[in-house]
Amino acid sequence: MAVKGRDIALRAASAVVLAPAAVAATWGGGVWFLALMIVASVVLAFEWAAMSAPHARRVMGGAVSFGVVAAVISAHFGAMSVAFIMLVFGAVAAGVYARSRGQEALDAAYGVLYLGWPSVLLIWLRDVDSLIGLHWTVLVFAVAWSADIVAYLAGSTFGGPKLWPRFSPNKTWSGFIGGVAAGAVAGAVMTAWVNMGALSVVWGAVLGFAGALATMAGDLWESALKRRFGVKDAGNTIPGHGGLLDRVDGLMFAVVVVAAGRLIVLMLERGA
Repeated sequence: MAVKGRDIALRAASAVVLAPAAVAATWGGGVWFLALMIVASVVLAFEWAAMSAPHARRVMGGAVSFGVVAAVISAHFGAMSVAFIMLVFGAVAAGVYARSRGQEALDAAYGVLYLGWPSVLLIWLRDVDSLIGLHWTVLVFAVAWSADIVAYLAGSTFGGPKLWPRFSPNKTWSGFIGGVAAGAVAGAVMTAWVNMGALSVVWGAVLGFAGALATMAGDLWESALKRRFGVKDAGNTIPGHGGLLDRVDGLMFAVVVVAAGRLIVLMLERGA
């Protein structure tokens, strides 16, 4: 119990340091959010490289960084079609380059798509300086962070049957239930608190629930990837949390669901 207490305290201390920086950049939008996404993309790319090609981190990290950052910059300037093209081009280029240096081409290509797709969607969701875009971006963070934190606390407190022991032996059904419930509450609270356009409180809760499910799925997916590569953590970037990828794996899946919700709301608003 003492070890868990120290672990929770270290996680909380790291969050207190890093969360304000992420929140400030998200609030500022524009070049500040772009800078945040570029830094995060590079860190994630090299963590992916450390997992998938530990003996050629620079080769793999550089290849994946190029594809993701190019797509993120394109999305920032509103060229979403170009951003998606850059993702595909970056994935192919990373694969070809990695293969030419004796590394696994599919790991490099998948790294670009795995990290780049949610990064581009986050840029689109923030919509540069739009206030509504800020609200939707905060919604993603609120749902993913609530689901992640409550799942960890509920699982640590109540324990019980394992969720998927083959890939993640520490995750429990109690943590899963707590996490999806927290995501639904976060979605409802955000929708009631700020202007989310045509999104109602009820549908905000539904979207939060779906986003929390995606968060759990993203966490499990990364656990499966780490098992495949034979590593415990994606890195040691954040004390008490492991790598940055260990902390945003669920967020990367949640943003896809929330972005889909945002697109549906936009279509409803334009059709009204």
